Amino acid sequence: MRLDPQRVFDVAVAIALLPIAVPLMVLTAALVRITMGPPVLFRHTRTGLHGRLFTLYKFRTMRSGSTGEADDARLTATGRLLRTLSLDEFPQFWNVLRGNMSMVGPRPLLPQYLDRYTPEQARRHDVRPGITGLAQVSGRNALTWDEKFALDVWYADHRSLALDVRLLLRTVTAVLRRSGVSAPGAATMPEFMGVSRRPASDRSLG
Repeated sequence: MRLDPQRVFDVAVAIALLPIAVPLMVLTAALVRITMGPPVLFRHTRTGLHGRLFTLYKFRTMRSGSTGEADDARLTATGRLLRTLSLDEFPQFWNVLRGNMSMVGPRPLLPQYLDRYTPEQARRHDVRPGITGLAQVSGRNALTWDEKFALDVWYADHRSLALDVRLLLRTVTAVLRRSGVSAPGAATMPEFMGVSRRPASDRSLG
């Protein structure tokens, strides 16, 4: 059986980071439990490789709310801090170890978006979704959906271990700068409703 170099890289990086990640996850879990109560983890169905669905794990950042309540009204002070520092993403190391995700790749999005992508945008599912990725280090939620998807497809077409190492290093800088955590005028990112009228321009790692 031939080993997948990308999979070996993902597992090796995840295991290497666990000594740092585990203490931070314990502290984060305690903070969420104290300030927001149970549950500590947020579980949600997302779309992965080739459109297959899986359960994504994150630390909870929002309080429970009524149907239709806006995300910015539910986002707590603790949740905002966790998102700013990207600490809410740490449970996804489990997704990486299980094979649902990679360390680097397009962010896993909601299943209801599947029938809203163009065939070109849908190619973002040609690779496993990642904890971080080209769109995350290029503006994150400050980008439009068109810009994000263009970067996702570019990554899918040019993926390599060397590129992943570069993006992981750029992720450290992006987290320290704390930029692009929220879309303009929103707590997170507005729902993707389908193709916009203006196509995104091609962008690369550059």
